[in-house]
Amino acid sequence: AASFLLQGIVQELNSCGNSRKQILMMDVPICEYHQVSIPTSQNGPPRQMISVEDLTPKLNELLGSSKMMQGVINVISRHTTTAICINERESRLAEDMERYFLEIAPPDERASTSTAKAGIRYLHNDIDERPDSAEEAQRCRDNGWDIDDEKELQKWRKQEPINAHSHLLSMLVGNSESIPVVEGKMVIGQWQSILLLDLDGPRDRTVGIQFLGYLFW
Repeated sequence: AASFLLQGIVQELNSCGNSRKQILMMDVPICEYHQVSIPTSQNGPPRQMISVEDLTPKLNELLGSSKMMQGVINVISRHTTTAICINERESRLAEDMERYFLEIAPPDERASTSTAKAGIRYLHNDIDERPDSAEEAQRCRDNGWDIDDEKELQKWRKQEPINAHSHLLSMLVGNSESIPVVEGKMVIGQWQSILLLDLDGPRDRTVGIQFLGYLFW
């Protein structure tokens, strides 16, 4: 839609005199949303590993394509066990993050991960007692699980991960960031990057990216 609007403005500018061009030179609003797949950079099956993916190159690529000059980029995680933050992308710091986070919220002793901690148990991980409310039961149905059928209920329980700690860490870090854009560039510090934290991985993930602002023509 934005490119169609731009084509119309360019055609109008090319067909009129200089005085009319100055009148037409203006800020054109933009509101553009992208759902972007972020492949994991880690090897192996999901094992409740904490990893860091740098979203900055993709954001710069999309910003250049959008032609937005002034505005803001909103980035939101589309998962309940991932988080979004702004910080330095450095491999040893990523290892420090994992150690620190697992000290704050260690995995349940029933988890299959090697970092499971004896004596730690979360209510969310009592899978055999879920769903334990009409609201959760309806969410299961809405997501395609016929939990009123006993076999389907057991199938749903079997695929539910023991990952309450990942949910809690996501809440602590937060699942969105807003980055200002000035003169076509993100306003972030020299060592800052926009990061996706996978708190229950490694897995391929998705993020939502919205551009709100103005194209200047």
